[in-house]
Amino acid sequence: MIRPPHDPLDDHKIYMAKALDQARAAYEEGEVPVGAVIVHDGRIIAEAHNQREALNDPTAHAEMIAITQAAEMLESWRLLQCALYVTLEPCPMCAGAIVQARIPAVVFGAADAKAGACQSLYAITGDERLNHQATVVGGILQEECRDILREFFAEQRGMGKK
Repeated sequence: MIRPPHDPLDDHKIYMAKALDQARAAYEEGEVPVGAVIVHDGRIIAEAHNQREALNDPTAHAEMIAITQAAEMLESWRLLQCALYVTLEPCPMCAGAIVQARIPAVVFGAADAKAGACQSLYAITGDERLNHQATVVGGILQEECRDILREFFAEQRGMGKK
């Protein structure tokens, strides 16, 4: 039986859907709905969502928590053969952590014109002055990733929150 060629975009969509599941969990907890998963050798080794409110921790972004989980799982801070999937383009803090963890691939859903540090506002993960760069792919399941954020913030404004 001849199989059609494998499309890596299919994998991106599968893993981004898992990150969206995490974003939905964040939404249900009253957190900004951002979710992340880290994939190593074709399997998810870390799943996280924003927990800044729950933990009272400004660093508790989905990416940071997932990076910590993946490092624990692999027993190494070097996440050399991993891919990070996140529903929103990483901020400067998270992009710095991506560089420090040596993550070679970042895939995000919605761009972030106000704080995106992989392509939109900054390009930290591609800065050749740093000791590591990551390949970045944006726009995977972009509409779904953007819509959950819009819905959350519309709801927050309706409740008088920022």
